[in-house]
Amino acid sequence: MLEVEGVRAGYGATEVLREISFVASAGQITTLIGANGAGKTTTLNCIVGIVRASAGKIRWNGKDITSLRTPEIIRQGIAMIPEGRHVFPQMTVAENLEMGAYTRSDRAGIRSDMEWVMQLFPKMEARLTQQAGTLSGGEQQMLAVGRALMANPELILMDEPSMGLAPVIVEEVFRVIQEVSAKGKTILLVEQNAALALNAAQQGYVIELGKVVLSGSGQSLLQNPEVEKAYLGL
Repeated sequence: MLEVEGVRAGYGATEVLREISFVASAGQITTLIGANGAGKTTTLNCIVGIVRASAGKIRWNGKDITSLRTPEIIRQGIAMIPEGRHVFPQMTVAENLEMGAYTRSDRAGIRSDMEWVMQLFPKMEARLTQQAGTLSGGEQQMLAVGRALMANPELILMDEPSMGLAPVIVEEVFRVIQEVSAKGKTILLVEQNAALALNAAQQGYVIELGKVVLSGSGQSLLQNPEVEKAYLGL
């Protein structure tokens, strides 16, 4: 379980997160929705130590990780798929996937996870020797997900996985998200497409100006009139 409790954080003198608190339960998909600038990406960056919390606590499996450095946090079993994918463009698909497993030494486990990634993304197998920078946007997003899975994380942070993708690719990405969740992985999802995110998630939180203003199950938030008006265009 991930617990974010009263966290404040920002950039220089600009405070973005204002005592944000929420829980992501083990084995579930939890989503954060909100307008641009609400603090969703900053929340993910704060969890992995890219942005430092000035107050509050972040706990993972009961351990306080608030002050840990990013490499130490990653070694706790947390992986992040950043907005914009950020694959290594000059490396091949295979090399990108291998980079995901750089903290591991269990060769049998690495092989098993590579096979799983190939099952999730059958198109990847034919592109293993292709430079990642030559892939389409959708293929790069799939590669970014696969690279994160190669770390064998317990918790996966996903930042805007549908951004800039064609609808058919978005459907594919969300199918994979649900398959990964079914394997017992905990997923914290930041997603601009609120309807897709809430449909996929067991738990959701609405963030405004760095604070949680609404929370509930994904389905209950989908039917909430305030959410419908502000985020679903209904």
